[in-house]
Amino acid sequence: MDNKMGRRRFLQGSAAAASGVALGAGIEERILMAHLDKPDAAAPDPLTTPMPRANIKGVEISRLICGGNLIGGWAHSRDLIYVSRLFKEYNTDEKILETLHLCETYGVNSILTNPVSGDIIKRYWKEGGGIKWISEVHPRTGDFKTSVDNAVDNGASLAYIQGAVGDRLVSDGHLDVVADTVRYIQERGIPGGVGAHALEVIVACEEAGINPDFYVKTLHSDDYWSARRPDQPEDVIRNPHDNFWCAHPEKTIAFMKTVEKPWIAFKVLAAGAIHPRHGFKYAFENGADCICVGMFDFQVAQNADIAIGTLTGLERERPWRA
Repeated sequence: MDNKMGRRRFLQGSAAAASGVALGAGIEERILMAHLDKPDAAAPDPLTTPMPRANIKGVEISRLICGGNLIGGWAHSRDLIYVSRLFKEYNTDEKILETLHLCETYGVNSILTNPVSGDIIKRYWKEGGGIKWISEVHPRTGDFKTSVDNAVDNGASLAYIQGAVGDRLVSDGHLDVVADTVRYIQERGIPGGVGAHALEVIVACEEAGINPDFYVKTLHSDDYWSARRPDQPEDVIRNPHDNFWCAHPEKTIAFMKTVEKPWIAFKVLAAGAIHPRHGFKYAFENGADCICVGMFDFQVAQNADIAIGTLTGLERERPWRA
């Protein structure tokens, strides 16, 4: 199918579905309808406006990056215990290849994911795809090289310490492992970054003079119904409710204004609790240079449209760092 025709059918289909449901909608349908995208007269034509790009140490990546959790089956399912299996059943190898192709079709030229997805990405490259791979790495005390070597040897364009790993290393007093890993990634010839859910990780890196090429840090608002309750601890990684990933967004926003390195924000939709139209705007307005968003195939076109519209004429205080 012609790319432009496919995108038009997507937009027309959403409008048709909304009008049909409105006639006999129950409470669930009305809630869903409230979140359907309404055309924005001021937005650019998504069929002709290219996806904006960022540049990290010479590597050009789209400002909207495809996240890897959905294709890898790592679902933040809260109390829905079947969701991870559902993701894996839906995202067959062929469906993943289709999703990667759709991403490139709509200007999303990068995917950020776990190294275990490397085989399907390499197959996509072998079949003619060109998406860039931003790989997580998982250093351990006593071995910070193996995971990095795996990512670089398998074709990653950038690599970074995965967020939960970064949180634990810093919390446990192993900032030296963070520094050694970043340095080794850079020695292997690609940009190296640090990921975190906890702002303390970024603060510690900056204060210690560690010099990553970019940060990968969570950012989302807390105005959604399943957000952290008063009785919950602030530890994101050990949070048993699995319902928040940025404990103090206002503190993150304020500190990142002082950071001159590129910032890829992730969990910007609080794992599906926030609509992209709101989550994308919140992240970009508040300083993110790129956003990483997990996407099923049927979400790619819509998310690309929203990202392009959000970035057009955007006003923000933090300068673009990439």
